[in-house]
Amino acid sequence: MPGEHQGVKEVVNDLWLLCRDYAKQETIEPLKQLKGFLSWGLIGSVLLCLGLGLGALAVLRALQTETGDHLTGSWNWVPYLAGLLFTAVAAALSVYAIKRPFRGQPSDRKEPTA
Repeated sequence: MPGEHQGVKEVVNDLWLLCRDYAKQETIEPLKQLKGFLSWGLIGSVLLCLGLGLGALAVLRALQTETGDHLTGSWNWVPYLAGLLFTAVAAALSVYAIKRPFRGQPSDRKEPTA
């Protein structure tokens, strides 16, 4: 029976092919998926930081120019505090959005039984 017994060379070759295919499946494919996820995340984070920086600057400049003489002299720190509060609220909302569980995932809370 010619097909029953394989030579050592064929067994080693089959083992090499199996290990190579498994390594590709378990490393390269997930890395390709991770690349797309990270690229969109990086683009989003850059745009979010740019928008928050410009938003804080807009709050600061609006308060400095539109309030006239009310926030000058010893009150000139108020627009800076408003810009700081704007960024703190945006950071808190971001942390809340990150920590919130996804809609599709079951929550860890135990619901009361009647």
